[in-house]
Amino acid sequence: MEYNFSAIEKKWQEEWIKCQTYKVNEDQSKPKFYVLDMFPYPSGAGLHVGHPLGYIASDIVARYKRLQGYNVLHPMGYDAYGLPAEQYAIQTGQHPAITTAKNIERYREQLDKIGFSFDWNREVRTCDPAYYKWTQWAFIQMFKSYYNTGLDQARPIEELIGLFESQGNSNIPAHGSEEVPEFSAAQWKSFDAVKQQEILMHYRIAYLGDSMVNWCPALGTVLANDEVSEGLSLRGGYPVEQKLMRQWCLRISAYAERLLQGLDKIDWTDSLKETQRNWIGRSEGAEMAFKVKDSSLTIPIFTTRADTIFGVTFMVLAPESDLVESLTKPEYKAEVDTYLQKVKKRTERERIADRRVSGVFTGSYAINPLSGTEIPVWVSDYVLAGYGTGAIMAVPGHDSRDYAFARHFNLPIIPLIEGCDISEESFDAKEGIMMNSGFLNGLGVPEAIEKTKAYLSENKLGRIKVNYRLRDAIFSRQRYWGEPFPVYYKDGLPQMLDEASLPLELPEVDNFLPTEKGEPPLGHAKNWKTPEGYPLELNTMPGFAGSSAYYLRYMDPHNEQALVSGAANTYWRQVDLYVGGTEHATGHLVYSRFWNKFLYDLGVVCEDEPFKKLVNQGMIQGRSNFVYRIKDSHTFVSNNLKDKYEYTAIHVDVNIVSNDILDLERFRSWSPEYKDAEFILEDGKYICGWAVEKMSKSMYNVVNPDQIVEKYGADTLRLYEMFLGPLEQSKPWDTNGIDGVHRFLKKIWNLCASGDGFSFSDAAPDKQELKSLHKLIKKLNWDIEHFSFNTAVSAFMICVNELSAKKCDKRGIIKPLIILLAPFAPHFGEEIWQALGEQGSVCDAVWPELNEDYLVEDQITYAVSFNGKTRFMLDIPAEAGREEVQQLALAHENSQKWLEGKTPKKIIVVPGKIVNIVL
Repeated sequence: MEYNFSAIEKKWQEEWIKCQTYKVNEDQSKPKFYVLDMFPYPSGAGLHVGHPLGYIASDIVARYKRLQGYNVLHPMGYDAYGLPAEQYAIQTGQHPAITTAKNIERYREQLDKIGFSFDWNREVRTCDPAYYKWTQWAFIQMFKSYYNTGLDQARPIEELIGLFESQGNSNIPAHGSEEVPEFSAAQWKSFDAVKQQEILMHYRIAYLGDSMVNWCPALGTVLANDEVSEGLSLRGGYPVEQKLMRQWCLRISAYAERLLQGLDKIDWTDSLKETQRNWIGRSEGAEMAFKVKDSSLTIPIFTTRADTIFGVTFMVLAPESDLVESLTKPEYKAEVDTYLQKVKKRTERERIADRRVSGVFTGSYAINPLSGTEIPVWVSDYVLAGYGTGAIMAVPGHDSRDYAFARHFNLPIIPLIEGCDISEESFDAKEGIMMNSGFLNGLGVPEAIEKTKAYLSENKLGRIKVNYRLRDAIFSRQRYWGEPFPVYYKDGLPQMLDEASLPLELPEVDNFLPTEKGEPPLGHAKNWKTPEGYPLELNTMPGFAGSSAYYLRYMDPHNEQALVSGAANTYWRQVDLYVGGTEHATGHLVYSRFWNKFLYDLGVVCEDEPFKKLVNQGMIQGRSNFVYRIKDSHTFVSNNLKDKYEYTAIHVDVNIVSNDILDLERFRSWSPEYKDAEFILEDGKYICGWAVEKMSKSMYNVVNPDQIVEKYGADTLRLYEMFLGPLEQSKPWDTNGIDGVHRFLKKIWNLCASGDGFSFSDAAPDKQELKSLHKLIKKLNWDIEHFSFNTAVSAFMICVNELSAKKCDKRGIIKPLIILLAPFAPHFGEEIWQALGEQGSVCDAVWPELNEDYLVEDQITYAVSFNGKTRFMLDIPAEAGREEVQQLALAHENSQKWLEGKTPKKIIVVPGKIVNIVL
C-alpha cells in the first residue's frame, strides 16, 4: 500500500475541524501551557516557505506539551492594519478592508494545509471593531492615569489633581515633562480649566505633545524608524524629513526602570535582553548648566562623566534644539539654516549609525562652570534631541565621536589622564590618575567622579540624575487604515469618549489621501463628530497598537465586557513560550511589555511580564538559481561550461529547477523572451548556477509552501523545515534535501503497511528494539525542550533505520514511535494511530515514558588493535573487567592470525573502547 499523503492529509484536516480537536477551554484539573507565535501581517503575496518556520517549531512544542498532559492554548490571528493595504487602496481605490479580508483568506488556506494545531475559535483580527474596542479602552485608561514614582505604578489622574489642590506640584511623586513650571496649591486653584488641562497633559500616560517625527509628505504620514532608510520611506522610496508635530504619545519613559528590571525575571536570550537594555539606555550622571557668554541663557547638559569637565573644549547642540535659533549669530545664520535643512532628512537611527563628521558653528560661546574658560557652541547631528537635554559638553580627549569632530574642525583636545596617548585616537578614561583637572589632579578616576558629583551638588552647580535613552512612544499616524482614537475635541481640548460608546468604528471615506487642507484621510469622512457635534480625532493609531495586548485577548476572545476576565487571566496568566523574529526586539517587545505593566497596575492582569520565555527563529533565505546567456544570442550555456564564453547571468524561477537541473520546456514557456532559447548542455542536462540570497520575488527564488505540500505533503514540509538547521540560525532553503526526508516517512510507512492494508505484530519487542526506542525518547525529551529540532529529526532517522534493519513491525514499538512522531508529522501520526486500532486522536495519547534500564549496554564493542592498527571488532560483555577483556581479545580466532605465535610485550585496555596488543 502506497503512502498517499494527499488523501491522508486532506482526511485528517477535515476530521480535526469536524471534531474541534484543537479547541481549548480552561480546565482547572490540568496544568496550563500557553504557546504563541507573533501573529502575521497578511500581505498580498501570501506565505513563502520561510514564514512557517517558527509556526512549525511552536506547533511541535504545543503538541508535545499536550501529550504530556498540559492544557495547551495555541491561538492564531492577524495583525491586520498596515501601510501596504492603504497604499494599495490609494493606487486602486479598493478599500483596505476588502484587500485585507482577501489576504487573510489566502493565509488561512495556506496555514490549514500545513496542519497546525491552532484553536481558530480564538482568532483575532486587529481591524475587527470587537477587537480594537479594547485597544481604544486601554488608551482611555492611559489618558486617565499618571505615573506615581513613589508607588512605582500608574494611578488615577484624580489622585494627582488632589495633590495639586493640596500642595501644588513641588516635589510630588509624579513622572512628568520637565518643562512644567512649579506652582502652588493656590495657583493651581486659580488656573482656569484650560490651563489645568494643559498642565495635566504633561503628566498623563497618554498625552498630546510636540515631538520630532519622521514625516513623509508623499505618504502624508509619520513613519516609525524601522520604516525609513537613508532618508527614504521603505514603502515607495519617498523622501522623509524630521518635523516637529503635535502628536499623541504614550509615556513609556515612566516605565523605563521597571522595563529594565523585568528583564531579570524572564527567560530570553542574553543577546535579546542586552538589545533591550541598550534601547532603554540607563545611565547615572550629573545634570548641570553652562552659561552662555554675554547672554542670560544657559545650556543644560547631562553627563555620566562630570569628572571630565576640565577637558571640555566645545559644546554641541542637537539640530532640533530650541537653543540653536537663540544662539546662532546673524553672520552664521545662513550656514546654520543650510545645515539644518540637510539633516532634516535623516532619522535618529541613521544618525546614530553614521560615523561621518558634520557640523556648523553658531558663533556663540559658553562658559565652563568650573574652569571659567570660553567654549565654542556648535550644532551637529551626532547629538540627539531626545536623549539627555539635546546638548553635550564635548571632551574630545576621551570620547571617540568628540575626538573625530575636534580633529575634523581643528578644535583643541586636552588629555586628562596621566600618560595617555591621544595622538591618533581618544583614550578610554575609565581608570588612571587625573591631570589638567584643577582640584581633581592626582585622584584616580572613580574618586574623581564621586568628588565632582559632590562638588556640583554642594555648590549648586548641578544635580545627580539617572537618565534613560528610552523615549516616549509616538502614537499618532496620519493614515486611514488604523484604529480610530476614542477622542473628540471641545474648546480645542481633547476629551475621551464614554466607554459605553466603544468601539468607535473606522468610518467610510471616498479618498484615502490627505485632504486639500493637509488633514489626515479621516478628514474626508462625513459627519466625523460626536452626536453633540464635537469633532473627532483625525489621526489613527500606529501598527503596534493592536499588537500590544493581543496575547491577552486570545485568553478570552469573545468577552464583550472586558479585555480579559479575571478568571481567564488567572488561569492562563502569561505566555509560556513566545516565538518570533529578532526584528521586533526594540519595537513590539518593548511596547507590549509596557502595555502589560500598565494593565498590571490597573489590576487587569495578574503577571507583570507578558512573555515568560521567548525564542527567536532565524530566517530561511532563498537559494537562487541562474542561467547564463551567451552575449548577443538566445543561447544559454550550462554552468560548468560557461567560462568558455562571454555571458550574462540571469535569475531564473527556482520552481522550474530541480536539483539545479533546468526544465528546458518550462523555461521556454516561462517568458516570451525565452521561447526560442537554445541550450549548450553537459551530459544532456542544463545545470544552473546558484547563490544564497534573501527570498524575494525580484530574484525568482520564492518557494511557495503550497507547491511543496502538493508534491511531498505537509508532514514532509514540517520535518524538512526543522531538519534544515538550528531553529535560531538563518539558513538557505534548498529543495535538494527534501527527498531524503520524504523517504524517511515512507520507511516508517513500510514498517506498518502490508499488502493493501496495515499489519502489526503482537510479539514482545527485543532488547535492541527497546533500546532504539528509548534512545529516541531520551533524545527527543532534551531536544524539544531545548528547541533543537534538527537533531531531533536526525534521531528519528537513526531510530527508524535501526528498526527497519530488524524489519520491526511490533505494536509495542510502533505505537510509542508514532506518538513521538505525531508532533512533527501530525497527519501521518493520526493515520497510523487509527491503523493501530486506537480510539480518538493521537493528540490525546500519552507521551512515552523513558526507561533508562533499556539504555544499559549488555555488550560493548571493542576495537582490537595490533601495534596500533585496528584489525577487527569484538563484542565483550559490559560487566567484563580489564583482565577478562584481555583474555577474550587474545583468545579470539582473529588474534591468532596476527600474533603469529609471538608473545605480546604489552596489552593496553581502554575500558569500553580499545584493546591494543603490542608485539
